Amino acid sequence: MTLRLGALVLLFYALGFVLFGVTLAKPAEPARTDAIVVLTGGSGRIERGIAMMKQRQARRMLIAGADPSVTRADLAERLGPGTLKTLRCCVDLGSESVDTRSNAEEARRWVEAHGYRSLRLVTSDWHMRRSAYEFHQDLPDLTIIEDAVQTRPSLFTLFLEYNKYLLRRAALWLDV
Repeated sequence: MTLRLGALVLLFYALGFVLFGVTLAKPAEPARTDAIVVLTGGSGRIERGIAMMKQRQARRMLIAGADPSVTRADLAERLGPGTLKTLRCCVDLGSESVDTRSNAEEARRWVEAHGYRSLRLVTSDWHMRRSAYEFHQDLPDLTIIEDAVQTRPSLFTLFLEYNKYLLRRAALWLDV
């Protein structure tokens, strides 16, 4: 009986992993929101947020989890000509957060300080499910558009992210 139960749990785990891997988030269609929150840690994320800002898809953008030593001028140098103006007028660099959970907490404080009611969440496709889960926990009344930057994650990256996602869901379910 115990062996069968273990096999069933393992089967559900494996099927969940396959489903997780084949249903990665996609880029969102342009839609105006009050704000954009970009989570650092992957290529193309900040670029996607800046592109949305240049298209006037939001009033302001937060780059959550930015290194405290990074300046707007550093970002403009990296992102190319024409971005410094956008960075100066409309982008806040948040350096309080160090992980996905604290990204959501930092974003909640920022959203509440500005009175925003909707946001576009920008992160990598493999990271979106857990990020969106954290943001919906911290900002349940906010309209959140999930805007994933498409990547080619390795099997190992997907495996780690799937387990982090499951552990976070279990922790909240168990109220740990």
